[in-house]
Formats: sequence, C-alpha cells, structure tokens
Amino acid sequence: MLKHRVIPALLLHNDGLVKTQRFKSPQYIGDPLNAVRIFNDKEVDELMVLDIDAGKLRTPPNFALIEQLAGECFMPLCYGGGIRTLDDASRIFALGIEKVCVQTAALEDLGIVTRIAERYGQQSVVVSVDIKRDWLGKPRLFSAASSQAHPASWQQFIRDAVAAGAGEILLNAVDRDGTLKGPDLPLIEAASTGLPIPLIALGGVSSLVDIKAAVNAGATAVAAGAFFVLHGPHRAVLITYPKYRDLEQLFAR
Repeated sequence: MLKHRVIPALLLHNDGLVKTQRFKSPQYIGDPLNAVRIFNDKEVDELMVLDIDAGKLRTPPNFALIEQLAGECFMPLCYGGGIRTLDDASRIFALGIEKVCVQTAALEDLGIVTRIAERYGQQSVVVSVDIKRDWLGKPRLFSAASSQAHPASWQQFIRDAVAAGAGEILLNAVDRDGTLKGPDLPLIEAASTGLPIPLIALGGVSSLVDIKAAVNAGATAVAAGAFFVLHGPHRAVLITYPKYRDLEQLFAR
C-alpha cells in the first residue's frame, strides 16, 4: 500500500458524469456506474464521487444512485453532495459508503462535522474547502453552492473544521479545476503547514510529475478528475489510471 493516495474524483450533474473547468460549463462524459466499473478493473485504491448540483439546488442526496454506486464499487468510496444532517450521512453509510464529504452544510454550521465524527468516527468525514484566488491573487474561501467568495478566512475555516472533528481536508483549487495546468503548489504548502490531519489536493493535475509535486508541497493524497478522464488536444474522454508500479516508482524517488 502506498503512503500517498492518488484518488479519481468524479463529478455528478443531473445524475451523469461530467467534467467542469473552473467550476463552470459541465461537459457530459459518460455514465457514472460505467466509470466505477472501469476504475474497479484498474484496481484503484479509493474513489471520490461529488454531486455538484445538490448544494446549489439544496436537494437531498440521490440515495438510489448512491446505492447503485456502492453496489458496483470494489474500493473505498467517498460521497459528497447534499449532505446536511446526521440522518443523511447515516443513510449513506448504511448503503455501503465509507466516507462522506461535506461543504455547504459545514460552511453554515460545523456542528454537522462533529455529529458525524462522534457517531461514525473522525475517519468517516471529509470537509471540502474550495479556494479561489481574487483579482490580486489572494486565496479566498469559496462557496460552490452560491458560486461566491465566503467571508470567512480560509485558513481559520480549516482550523475550525479540524477542531470540529474532520478526518481529512479536501483542498480544491477552483482556478485550476479542469485546466490540466498543474496544481496550486503555494496553496497546498500553505494549507498543509501545521495541519494535523491528511490533506487531499485537488485541481490542475496533468501528469505524474504534478502528483509528485503536490505531495512534495505537503499533500497527503492527490485527487484528480480531468487527468483521468480527458486526454489529447481535443480533450477526448478516455478513462485511465496510472499503473501501481508507476506510482510506486514515482513516490520512491
């Protein structure tokens, strides 16, 4: 087992699999169940599925689809989107999901993180932290649900999430989303400094070199979307994943 995880992050929109660019213009790329089957064959260690509609529309999780995803998935699965209560999380865990990822509800009240962690353990809850740089290049906490900057300090929010019981932080660089232009290394370094729990870096990965750079900057794990599903000059859909041997060699260097 590798010390550093490499995690495909799949986005759901209208119950289909999509890829966005800077959180905009979702491009349909296929059926999520088929994607899970493909990643099963590639022996992925962990998978993340995030519903990008539920927070914006304030709709509950699609439990029927989640049950199908859990039934197809042979690896640990983290699900995010529309989780607002402990009951929501409980239903999702009962379907076979190992972790839940929360953002919108956590921005409103970090008590949801505490309640989930106290019932199911700290390792079961991931807090998603979206960061978008302003016109001066300063990182700002961003709310995916409102598509606006959040007034809270992003660094303080991470500290508060840790204190509330978060088991992991998912750090998503909005400006790098879907661009394949490399991760925001200064952001990863700033977020990981002194962080007592694992940090998953998401956004911009285009190569194994980018993955290694994100780890060197402080990420415990690296998640990616476009890197696994969009390839070539025309950004064609081709679901792939590095061979275990390649990842082993990457982190051995």
